[in-house]
Amino acid sequence: MLDVSPIRLLVSDVDGVLTDGAITYGSDNQESKTFNIKDGLGLRLATWAGLPVAWLSGRRSDAVTRRAAELGVRLYEGVADKDAGLRWVADDHGVAPAEIAYVGDDLNDLPALRRVGLPIAVADAVPEVQAAAAHITAAPGGAGALREVVELILRGQNRWDEAVAVYLARLRGATAGQ
Repeated sequence: MLDVSPIRLLVSDVDGVLTDGAITYGSDNQESKTFNIKDGLGLRLATWAGLPVAWLSGRRSDAVTRRAAELGVRLYEGVADKDAGLRWVADDHGVAPAEIAYVGDDLNDLPALRRVGLPIAVADAVPEVQAAAAHITAAPGGAGALREVVELILRGQNRWDEAVAVYLARLRGATAGQ
């Protein structure tokens, strides 16, 4: 059984974890990415349950910035060195690396995965990342893998029911206000 009790922060790569890794460029230089709505709700549930979430991305993208803002996720962009980036994120959140779960998919995530207490790979991660992971999701990147991780952590910490209750209460409040 995976011990998730020490986890106080969830950090994730973006491309290939929150998306399927595809990047679409339009004729007007607009970049397009597709995010899974289940991941979005999972991230909100994590935040409402007191599990902060941060994204650590090697690239900069307006689409990612917008999605992070919508979800209230702390975004660290343009971080090529994921090891240094992870130390920065840990310092910002006042947690030790052993208290971090990190989700990655490709070679640039290896330094971060090797530093954290709970290294996680998405189902379609490269073999080296899967080998470095303590857990591999059933879902591939962009298809609800991060939601799966949130559930794993919150259920393992006995906070899942509380997170769902907060979510449902917020829905009732939104409906009552209409």
